[in-house]
Amino acid sequence: MWLITTMFALTYLGMAAGRLPGLQVDRAWIALAAACVLLVSGVVQLDEISSHIDVGALTLLFALMLVSAQFGFSGIYDRLSGFITGQAERPSVLLLGVVLLGGVLSALLVNDIVAFALTPLLCQTLLARGLDPRPFLLALAMSCNAGSAASLIGNPQNILIGQAGGLDFWGYSLQALVPALAALSITYLVIWFSWRQRWVVSAMPSISANIATSAMDESMRYKPLLAAIALLVLFSTAIPREWSALAVALVLMMSRQVASRRYVEAVDWNLLLLFIGLFIVTGSVASLPEAGALVNRLLGEGGLPSSVWSIAGLSLLASNVIGNVPFVVLLLGLFPELPESTLVILAVMSTLAGNLLLIGSVVNLIVAEGAKRQGVYLGFFEFARVGIPVTLLSVAVAGLWLAWLY
Repeated sequence: MWLITTMFALTYLGMAAGRLPGLQVDRAWIALAAACVLLVSGVVQLDEISSHIDVGALTLLFALMLVSAQFGFSGIYDRLSGFITGQAERPSVLLLGVVLLGGVLSALLVNDIVAFALTPLLCQTLLARGLDPRPFLLALAMSCNAGSAASLIGNPQNILIGQAGGLDFWGYSLQALVPALAALSITYLVIWFSWRQRWVVSAMPSISANIATSAMDESMRYKPLLAAIALLVLFSTAIPREWSALAVALVLMMSRQVASRRYVEAVDWNLLLLFIGLFIVTGSVASLPEAGALVNRLLGEGGLPSSVWSIAGLSLLASNVIGNVPFVVLLLGLFPELPESTLVILAVMSTLAGNLLLIGSVVNLIVAEGAKRQGVYLGFFEFARVGIPVTLLSVAVAGLWLAWLY
C-alpha cells in the first residue's frame, strides 16, 4: 500500500509540475516511470494491467489520431488557415474565424491534433502580416477546448468518459452543444475586448510566411470530409466506436500518395503513453480497499457529489492543479459506476475548466510550446488574464444549462 500511494502522489505532483527540474522529461515519462516502479517491484502483476487499462478508449484515441492526420496530408489545414488569415486587414473578423475554425474542427477531431497543426500556421502567417499572434493563439487554444466539449470524440477526457459510461454519441452532443456554443461566444468576446486596440505586433520577431502546402490530387481533398461523415454515421449505430474509427482510419491509410507509415508517425504517442501510465497508477490505487474507505470518509457514503456546481468546483480546482485528463482518469478509476447525468456534467465541466490556466489542459501547452518554437511567447499570466473570465463565465452558463436539464 505504501509504495502504491507514494507512486500515486509523486505521479500527480508531476502532473501538476509538468516536468522534473533540470531534466528534459514530461508528464508521460513521469506516469510511465511510476507504473514501471509498481510493475518491477511486483506490487502490480502483469495480469492485472488489463483490468486497469481502458483498451477501448486507447484504441479510439489512436484511430482518431490517424483520421486527423488525413486532414493535414490533404492540405485542408493550410487552405483553411490561408483563407482565414487572408482577413488580416480585419482583425476582429479574423479572430472570429479562428474561434470558429478551432471550435468546429475540435468537435470532429481530437483537439490536441487541431492545435498542433494550426499553431505554427497562425504564427508564421500573422507575423508576416504584422499582427500579434498572441490573441489569435489564445483564441485557438480556448476554442479548441470549448468546441471539443460538444463531442465525445473532441478531446481525450471525453473519449474516456464516453467509453466508461457507454454514453450515446448524439445524445451527449445534444446536451453539451449549448454550453460549447456559449463558451465559444464568450471566448471571442473576452479576447476581442482585451485585445481590441493591440492587434499590431510590438517587439516581436518578423518572419516571412513560408507555409508548405501539399501537392495532392483532387481526390485527397474529399477524403477528410468523407471520413468525417463516415465516422458520424457509424457512431450512430450499435457498432463500438473504437472499431468504427479504426475501420475508417485503415481505409484512409490505403493511399497512392501518402505512405501508411506517415500516418503512424503523425500519432501523438506521447499522449497515449501518458494514458497508459495513468491507467496503471490510478487503477492500482482504486483497487486498494483503503482508497475506497478514504473516499467515503472525505465525500460521504454517497460518493462523488452529483450536483452541477459541486462537479464544476471540483473540476476547476483539480483540472488546473493536475490537468483535466489526469483528473478524469483518477475519478473514473475511483468511481467506475457513475450515472449518465454525472458523466455528462463531468465531461462538460472538466473540458471548460481547462481554459482557466495555461496548465489546465494539454491543448494550452501544445499551443504555448508550438508558439515558442516560432519565436512567440505566450506566458502564464497573459493566458490567465483572459482564461479566468472566459472560464468562469463559460462554467456559469454551462452550470445553469445543465442544472435546468437535470
